[in-house]
Amino acid sequence: MASSKLILLTGATGYVGGRLLPLLVADGWRVRCLARQPEHLSPRVPADVEVVPGDLLDAASLSAAMQGVEAAFYLVHSMGATGDFETQDRLAADNFAAAARAAGVQRIIYLGGLGEDEPDLSAHLRSRHEVGERLRAHDVPVIEFRASIIIGSGSLSYEMIRALVERLPVMVTPRWVRVTAQPIAIGDVLAYLRAALSLKLDGSVIVEIGGPDQVSYGELMREYARQRGLRRLMIPVPLLTPRLSSLWLGLVTPLYARVGRKLVDSLRHSTVVRDDSAQRLFPIKPVGVGEAIACALRNEDSSFAQTRWSDALSAAMNAPRHWGGTRLGNRLVDSRSAQVAASPAKVFAAVEHIGGAAGWHYANWLWTLRGWLDLLMGGVGMRRGRRDPDRLRVGDTLDCWRVESIQPDQRLRLAAEMKLPGRAWLELEVQPDGNGARLRQTATFDPLGLWGLAYWYGVWPLHQLVFAGMLRGLAKSAEEGK
Repeated sequence: MASSKLILLTGATGYVGGRLLPLLVADGWRVRCLARQPEHLSPRVPADVEVVPGDLLDAASLSAAMQGVEAAFYLVHSMGATGDFETQDRLAADNFAAAARAAGVQRIIYLGGLGEDEPDLSAHLRSRHEVGERLRAHDVPVIEFRASIIIGSGSLSYEMIRALVERLPVMVTPRWVRVTAQPIAIGDVLAYLRAALSLKLDGSVIVEIGGPDQVSYGELMREYARQRGLRRLMIPVPLLTPRLSSLWLGLVTPLYARVGRKLVDSLRHSTVVRDDSAQRLFPIKPVGVGEAIACALRNEDSSFAQTRWSDALSAAMNAPRHWGGTRLGNRLVDSRSAQVAASPAKVFAAVEHIGGAAGWHYANWLWTLRGWLDLLMGGVGMRRGRRDPDRLRVGDTLDCWRVESIQPDQRLRLAAEMKLPGRAWLELEVQPDGNGARLRQTATFDPLGLWGLAYWYGVWPLHQLVFAGMLRGLAKSAEEGK
């Protein structure tokens, strides 16, 4: 039974591992996570998941973590390292596999990268292949999955594509944009990783995985642009080397510079599936590129709709913070909070009275002006008011907003219906805090292309005035019981 077997997961704070963890728990496996800083991971995992300290570069720290483990996931790399990442990758793989062998682990499941073993293979892909070799060298059966571009909100390649398409109406595209790849949706990658736990093994195996479509980065960009309703012009040039390309990317994308350079260097290699082992070993039918991108956009919306911003902003400690707010995925976020000397129920009552005749607690003339401008552009303006002066329900109009969700005494989420180059939300969340409450106000914008970004940064200084004043006004109203 799955519940009787213990699984060790590395990379639980990473993109793939973070999505795999809840699925393993849901499948009934007992899961232990290895983390260099357990105190950062522990609050973010289910209560029945064990988090233990360990560093792959410190062999002595791995012995205890491996005890009783049936299968171990190796989902880490050293691309973000400041030193020689290939040397660190070798050492980490050797330490991990040796500890697994000593503890009697029955299989290691590793996610690496596609690409032919050529003499001029990039350092990134060469290291991915070498890690697989190092893991196999210690006599523990290894299932090595090799994947090309992983499509999913948050993956490095997908975020690079998204940033380029969203920010650049005209792109000068280097040769690597035309190199063929075989993308795979993150959901299909996770399906393969989960299925590997029950695969019958006679020894180690390399499995190349990919979706049904072989496309270039340029074709991926055009498909993303199509689904977002953006028009983009691509002008191919032969002059941009991977080094120059990485500098170009650094100017227009949020990628970390060290990782971005190593990634771009590998883009000159075709990464397509050349054997049918995945089809023979697993009953999984990956989706195509169009559905993978659509699924990434849908899942991002779904996850975003369920987010509690007090948790999300805390979890996003490493998210880029800059003039204009915090970036989470493609969304730009301006969040602030205030301590209120009133009960959560009274604070939420003040929240529920906003809009309509009651106004917005600060600079109502600016809200009125914004409404007139919206009417001139064919929008709904501020004239609709509200259905009931005291209560809101899902679907209600509220001036230029619509109630998207409401949790009594806790949370109100409004979706903007004004004319905008993107989508906008305003969320007000109330939480108990000592003898009073904390009111968090979060304005979020999903910009559509360059005009969306220009709009957000253009109105951001005004938002600082209006939303800060609104927050103070709501706190004062709650404290006075109005």
